[in-house]
Amino acid sequence: MKVLFVCMGNICRSPTAEGVFRQQVQAAGVQALVEIDSAGTGDWHVGKMPDRRACLAAKSRGYDIGALRARQVAPEDFERFDLILAMDHDNLAHLQALRPVGARAELDLFLRRYGVGGDVVPDPYYGGTDGFEQVLDLIEQASQSLLDEVLERL
Repeated sequence: MKVLFVCMGNICRSPTAEGVFRQQVQAAGVQALVEIDSAGTGDWHVGKMPDRRACLAAKSRGYDIGALRARQVAPEDFERFDLILAMDHDNLAHLQALRPVGARAELDLFLRRYGVGGDVVPDPYYGGTDGFEQVLDLIEQASQSLLDEVLERL
């Protein structure tokens, strides 16, 4: 199973989701069977590490996302991944517009798919540290449900 998390710049929400979900997959002992990545719909931060505040919030909960580097979604991602999970409606719309005809990847909103806190993982970029904590709360909850889905599919 191959899962891609997508937000706007790939420096806050999607690398956080990648780090949280990667750790849950490892704890379940299925890391050899699950590929996890993250990307952004925009190209502003390509090659950069996650936002410092995202790294600090993640580290405070035992997740290390500092080695991740931002990349932009590419057309081949729609063939490479089974499930592409967007953090908000704008990114989902961008993915739907970019998706090649006949691509196999299933697209959805991360939180909506798992019934966690509404549809959208809020973008914490322009706010304070509380926003990054809220993002982690939502992502941890949804990631557990995602792990359940992945385990059923394996």
